[in-house]
Amino acid sequence: MEFLVNTFSTAQEWLFESVLQPVMFAVGLGNLLVDGYVATGWLLVGFIQLLILVAVIGPLQRWRPVEVITDQASVNTDILYTVIHRLGLFRLALFFSLDTLFDHLFGALRVAGLSTFQLDALWPGVTDLALVSLVMYLVVMDALNYGVHRAQHQFEWWWRLHALHHAQRQMTMWSDNRNHLLDDVIKDVIVVVVAQLIGIAPGQFVAIVAFTQLSESFQHANLRLWFGRIGERLWVSPRFHRLHHSIGIGHETAGKHTLGGSNFGVLLPWWDMLFGTANFEIRFDATGVRDQVEQGRDYGRGFWSQQWLGLKRLAGRA
Repeated sequence: MEFLVNTFSTAQEWLFESVLQPVMFAVGLGNLLVDGYVATGWLLVGFIQLLILVAVIGPLQRWRPVEVITDQASVNTDILYTVIHRLGLFRLALFFSLDTLFDHLFGALRVAGLSTFQLDALWPGVTDLALVSLVMYLVVMDALNYGVHRAQHQFEWWWRLHALHHAQRQMTMWSDNRNHLLDDVIKDVIVVVVAQLIGIAPGQFVAIVAFTQLSESFQHANLRLWFGRIGERLWVSPRFHRLHHSIGIGHETAGKHTLGGSNFGVLLPWWDMLFGTANFEIRFDATGVRDQVEQGRDYGRGFWSQQWLGLKRLAGRA
């Protein structure tokens, strides 16, 4: 673990000093070097994720695909979403729009004596065990992600945005980041605020986000794979999550055409099991949204059309 951390730090320093720092000085952003260094970490993590996607998950998809890809153009749009998110372009936009607001907010809270606390400090000695502390925060944030994900399917206005994610008829490892940008902003604001409130260190936060994203890419893969009776109840598999994307199953109340669904877990199926939303049927159904298939509702083909139609759905005009 220490070797990996040191290797990553060395690579981050080289990338920052050799590439980003000279550019920031050249364009007059020398006062933001600290933030630039943090951004370099996200960029490096994104490169590593893309490398794993292409070198590991890609061959798995070709080994045991659920279906033959016939709509490569749609998949190419998903690749664009992945590049925007994994290489930090979306996070950079958040930095210039929301990070300053968060800094002022939490700064004001600390001045008022309402400082955040370290959740792992509730367990004596855990703060000295980096891996145990990381796992503790990972489980807590996964529970939060389950709640947010379920809310995306519960509230009509939020579903109008989130439906874009489910409108992919040919799901692949690139489909995880296929989201409306406003949907992503709402979710990221919630996650960042909670992470700050429970005291997740910046390095831990990067590790949790990166690990979660990589696991989600694997879960969205066009891969006919499940983990067995026990394994399915320990970690979310491609089969478990594909059922969440299945037409008329994963995002509808059983037997009804109303919002609801099953298999909302992001990493752990425990929350679905706890709240009665788990579906462990061994099946690999077609993915998409019912109104898209039965009524021909248009969710857009390219990036900009998908974003525009999402806003129109939110306003009740599409």
